[in-house]
Amino acid sequence: MSSTRDLSIPPVIKTSKPDTELATFAAGCFWSVELVFQRKHGVLQTQVGYTGGSKAEPTYKEVCAGSTGHAEAVRLEYDPKEISYNTLLTAFWNKHNPTQGNRQGNDLGSQYRSAIFYHSEDQRKLAEASKHKVQEDYEQPVTTEILPAGTFYPAEVYHQKYLEKGGQCAAKGSEESIRCYG
Repeated sequence: MSSTRDLSIPPVIKTSKPDTELATFAAGCFWSVELVFQRKHGVLQTQVGYTGGSKAEPTYKEVCAGSTGHAEAVRLEYDPKEISYNTLLTAFWNKHNPTQGNRQGNDLGSQYRSAIFYHSEDQRKLAEASKHKVQEDYEQPVTTEILPAGTFYPAEVYHQKYLEKGGQCAAKGSEESIRCYG
């Protein structure tokens, strides 16, 4: 690890149990995307960070400046016996507008783009099929990228579970509306 790297950066999550899998999604500001997945039964852990770009060990400031090529993303560990990848994809599609390109709502920039970073060939096939199906719901083209999962750089500690720390409910099964501020 670089000596200039913030020491408050958590280690990258990995599968913690046999038979669990990883998934990585980008759908705008990572705070609210993380909370969506925290609430899902079968999701064992979540982590916000940066992926899909070219700069090693980027900081939040660098990602926001748009010079790294990274997207704000959520990496999660899930138990496929409790929640399917297709269910995770449905949550992803329902969370954002996948036709907005390099933005979500008022958040502008390539770091807010829609992307699915697959960890296996099965995930890629399911992501491609779901994107094709979701396109039927939109007149505008779905701009979501489907890319192999590359290096994931965890965001600074203060970004992890940000909305939960701010008082929003992260309980499994919660359907309370999510308020994202930032």
